[in-house]
Amino acid sequence: MTGRVAHVNVSRGGVPKLPIAETWVGRLGLEGDGHNEPEPMHGGPDQAVSLYSMESLARVAADGHQAFPGAFGENLTLEGVEMGSLAAGDRLAIGDELVIEMTKHAQPCQTIAHWFKGRRIARISATIHPEDARWYARVVQEGRVREGDPVQRVVD
Repeated sequence: MTGRVAHVNVSRGGVPKLPIAETWVGRLGLEGDGHNEPEPMHGGPDQAVSLYSMESLARVAADGHQAFPGAFGENLTLEGVEMGSLAAGDRLAIGDELVIEMTKHAQPCQTIAHWFKGRRIARISATIHPEDARWYARVVQEGRVREGDPVQRVVD
C-alpha cells in the first residue's frame, strides 16, 4: 500500500482542524494541535495522531453529509490509503522520518455531529462503516510531516 498525505490539520482545540503545510510530530501528537476534551477522550500517547482519508470523505459527502479535510478532527488526511484496509498494530512510514502505529478506531462523538444530516455520526462508526472509520495512532518514530509526503505500510 502506498499513498500520500493530502492534508496536515491542526487546531488549538475543537473542529474543524485547519490545514497547515507541515509540522513536527512528537510522541504526544502534532506541534500546534490541541484538544478541548482531555484524555481519555482525545490525545495521549496511544491517540497522538488521528487519521482519515480523502476516499472516505468522498463517500461520506456522497451520502449528503458535510465532509472535508479536518472536519472530523483528523490530523492527517491521507489519499490512496483505505481506512478499511488498516488494523491495530499496522505501521505507516510517512515522509523521511515519521513512523506511526495504528492503535484503535476513533469513535465518532457529538462534537462533530453538526456535520452530519440528522446528526447521524454513526455514518463513520467502525461498527457500521469500518471502511469510513477514523483511526488513532501512536508515534513510533518522531519526525516532520508535510503535505504531499509519501505514506507506505511498514512490513517487518
